[in-house]
Amino acid sequence: MIDQVKINGLNQIAKTLLTPGKGILAADESFGTIGKRFDKIGLASTEENRRAYREMLLTAPELNKYISGVIMFDETIRQSTADGVLFVEVLTKAGILPGIKVDQSTTEMPESPTEKLTKGLIGLPERLKEYAALGAKFAKWRAVITISDTTPTENNLRQNALDLAQYAKDCQDAGLVPIVEPEVLMDGSHTMERCAEVSKQILTMLFEELNNLEVAIEGVLLKTNMVVPGKNSGQKASSNQIAEATIKLFKDVLPANLPGQVFLSGGQTEVEATVNLNAINSHGPFPWPLSFSYGRALQDSALATWNGEAKNVVAAQTKLIHRAKMNSLAALGQYNQELER
Repeated sequence: MIDQVKINGLNQIAKTLLTPGKGILAADESFGTIGKRFDKIGLASTEENRRAYREMLLTAPELNKYISGVIMFDETIRQSTADGVLFVEVLTKAGILPGIKVDQSTTEMPESPTEKLTKGLIGLPERLKEYAALGAKFAKWRAVITISDTTPTENNLRQNALDLAQYAKDCQDAGLVPIVEPEVLMDGSHTMERCAEVSKQILTMLFEELNNLEVAIEGVLLKTNMVVPGKNSGQKASSNQIAEATIKLFKDVLPANLPGQVFLSGGQTEVEATVNLNAINSHGPFPWPLSFSYGRALQDSALATWNGEAKNVVAAQTKLIHRAKMNSLAALGQYNQELER
């Protein structure tokens, strides 16, 4: 168990990330993922293009009004603006906490190849020390849970929970707040009820394993999915139904001493992710803040507007700030779709 002074420090970072009305920008796309995003705008995924894109995001005026932290990729945390200022310094000067993705993609589970396990535990303590020295204050690790007629298996859920817990322990030992992200994918034809069932299974196991490894829950953030029907289920759910199912899940499984939870967008459109976040917070208050840690749902319009051209930076940043502001209001339960006009 880590000492109380360190726990207090981790708790303070977690609370800063959950400042009311603020959320986390996930700008941690791997080379493969950013390549697919750039393909949509016909842009080559070169180091310079990736750097320029991240500079557009991280230097957006007043980003700190709505964003408390940014999750970066290994390449990004080492990069600088065109003027030579490290991105970590840009964020820190703005009062935004720098974070880092530390998982190293997924691999097939040997005994169940349709299921995934996340790589990256080997050598993780050393990498975390380096990231802390580079200025990171928190980290993120994503586990992927697939729903089908035969999945998830008990073994897959348990191993992902074990790996998330080990990562969290390593983070806290290095002085970083771990964001634990078990994502139950929207892909599939499963019902909303099945999503709730599987989400409850993985979250229950996750907190069991965190406690088994004596991870200080006060210094952990959860990042997970809303309870939604599978994309191919044909089932339609209103934002209020999504809110009620998600809140019920959280009340059943989240410990009271968890500092808070940030949602992933998980394939929802920009507006859907905002509407559903607002519906959830309209039912509050809760024992834990429920905010956002979106990637595509903050970036899509900004990326399309930027289109790889310097002349579009200001217009793209305006799109980013608009989405960040909408989600800020949704995190407070104060969003109205009329504001999109």
